[in-house]
Amino acid sequence: MKLSHLIKSAILGAALLLFTSGCGSSKKELTEIHIGYFNNITHAQALLMKSEGSLENSLGEKLSVTWTSFNAGPAEVEALFSGDIDIGYIGPVPAITANVKSKGDIAVLSGATKAGAVLIRRAGTDISSVADLSGKTIAIPQLGNTQHLCLLQLLSENGLSPTTAGGDVTVSAAANADVANLMERGDIDAALVPEPWGATLLAQGAELVLDYDEIYMNGTYDVAVVVVRTAFQKEHPEIVDAFLKEHEAATARLLEDTESSLTLINQEINTATGKSLDAQILTDAFTRILPDTELNREAMNGFAEISLAQGFISALPDNSLYAR
Repeated sequence: MKLSHLIKSAILGAALLLFTSGCGSSKKELTEIHIGYFNNITHAQALLMKSEGSLENSLGEKLSVTWTSFNAGPAEVEALFSGDIDIGYIGPVPAITANVKSKGDIAVLSGATKAGAVLIRRAGTDISSVADLSGKTIAIPQLGNTQHLCLLQLLSENGLSPTTAGGDVTVSAAANADVANLMERGDIDAALVPEPWGATLLAQGAELVLDYDEIYMNGTYDVAVVVVRTAFQKEHPEIVDAFLKEHEAATARLLEDTESSLTLINQEINTATGKSLDAQILTDAFTRILPDTELNREAMNGFAEISLAQGFISALPDNSLYAR
């Protein structure tokens, strides 16, 4: 063989080696999936799956699962933005905000639970309807969260508005655990709180003004959804599908065998926080929560419109809001 042929063959072989090496390393093998959630019963599927290890069993030994708990939506959103979380259970409003701010890099994958909030009043307060909130101080867990937007909608429907918008209703963000003390001191007159805080406060003497199905859209609105990093879904669609299968199975177990599922969830809460919920409180709270994987897109779009009107987002989300 001529020298020129040898050189050409060597160059071709080197090129093929580089090409095949590049193909083999273009997609790094996934060894771990990171899931975010709250230690709250509105994130029931996450707690049940974590307790049972069902997702780990489904994915097999080659892929580990890391569960990371959060106390508030913004912190979980930041973890999604940084890539520290691949899939997360979160409120619908932070999910919408994340989608808009990331320009579609975070999308809603599935529904999780619906309703799960009540409007309560301090015992002895003359509040029997939303109209009676005029001139009162109302607590919500966090400015810009799901309960806050539900309250703003309720006020608007009744011709009221918060003091920040020229009205006479004072809306105050307060940790759910502090609401009882705030009511006892007379610092607040009412509160719109998620479960299990609603059931807890009612058991401690607070009084019901609006039940779960009177808060927004007859209780059919999503209170917790599942989001995914769209890049992760594109790179690992089979992993996302496997997760969804277990999420749907957990939802079915919650509906079909609620009692034993709640026992496991309570054990998981105790393991994570060092304190379990009173069994009766947990049972009562869950009567106001509906596990449901189907998204109520009308409610999601309604939250987006309220968020835009209140300045929490700069634009309405487009079709990238939904991952499927």
